[in-house]
Amino acid sequence: MARKEMIAMLLAGGQGSRLGVLTNKVAKPAVAFGGKYRIIDFPLSNCINSGVDTVGVLTQYRPLRLNSHIGIGIPWDLDRNIGGVTVLPPYEKSENSEWYTGTANAIYQNIEYMESFHPEYVLILSGDHIYKMDYELMLDFHKTNGAEVTIAVMPVPMEEASRFGIMITDENRRITEFEEKPAQPRSNLASMGIYIFNWKTLKDALIEMAQEPALDFGKHVIPHCHQKGAPLYAYEFNGYWKDVGTLSSYWEANMELIDLVPEFNLYEEYWKIYTKSEIQPPQYFSSDSVVERSIIGEGTNVYGQVYNSVIGCGVEIGKGTVVRDSIIMSNTKLGENCEIYKAIVAEDVTIGDNVALGIGDEVPNETAPHIYNQGLVTVGEKSSIPSGVKVGKNTVIYGCTEESDYDNFYLPGGRTLVKAGE
Repeated sequence: MARKEMIAMLLAGGQGSRLGVLTNKVAKPAVAFGGKYRIIDFPLSNCINSGVDTVGVLTQYRPLRLNSHIGIGIPWDLDRNIGGVTVLPPYEKSENSEWYTGTANAIYQNIEYMESFHPEYVLILSGDHIYKMDYELMLDFHKTNGAEVTIAVMPVPMEEASRFGIMITDENRRITEFEEKPAQPRSNLASMGIYIFNWKTLKDALIEMAQEPALDFGKHVIPHCHQKGAPLYAYEFNGYWKDVGTLSSYWEANMELIDLVPEFNLYEEYWKIYTKSEIQPPQYFSSDSVVERSIIGEGTNVYGQVYNSVIGCGVEIGKGTVVRDSIIMSNTKLGENCEIYKAIVAEDVTIGDNVALGIGDEVPNETAPHIYNQGLVTVGEKSSIPSGVKVGKNTVIYGCTEESDYDNFYLPGGRTLVKAGE
């Protein structure tokens, strides 16, 4: 097979438990973002915009939607005879079936795939970050410095540095030490989980460390390369980058798209974000409708009012309904005279008439306050809410609910309503 200078391995197996019911039946990289996209579209688009035309996508948790979204890679111009995009789930070996147990273990299990391209370099990416980055510039930096491993880093506020893997470098950006979530950080250069390895360095490290349980890049492979004296360098990135791993960061990143001057611009000609698009009719806005500072997907019919919100494709917003500061994903139907405030409503949800989401005072969520917070209302995919129901803040609803599931048509703030079997 033809030789490739650099191939990418995209880790897209994430369960994304901190996104709550949004990832009950779908991997985090396949969650909708920005109306028409899915989270994985961003690293895939970065690859093709950077001239990286061979991408292995490593899936594990609930891969079905991710697989059907990626297909053979046509939207990203990754349908190639040699290279292109390949979905790499864990596979059954003759003696036993082995799940991916850590980020580096997943790469180790696909050594054969990588070997088939005889690459000089391997780019390791995560499938759940929102950013635009030219990996070619990072590769130039890697070559110029004679690095064997280059880690993309981002300056973070010093008070937040203890949440990240932190790189300590000399004046030439060579990494001298690194600390995993240090209590007293000595640098503010945080690892972004984006790595370029010389293929030989990566392959040797993976084989030597193969027996390590839950083999991980940050904990095992990179310290191993450092101990062996491999030159490690930090490539500083100063663009927009967001880990959308929590409901509040996911909501914030969507809301930032509709700022008057968005920090993250989806409309740049020279750095397009590609996605698989369904064939949809155009949007329809009735004469009574009002839309301000919002993204509205194709095929959406608006009969009510939408303010400061991100609306997916094929959504119906009924007459008299007001949506504010919310994310409504594709193919969801909102009835008439509803009030939707600061809600994340997943795909294929049906909401009846006269429903109010996000009312009253903030009360901590009873089951998972670390997930459901910031006053958000979260509704999982394919759920339904009957007419006349009022729902408080920091709540979660999942499943086809009926009037009898609510106390006098009311779900108080902080409550969790998940129907059995969902």
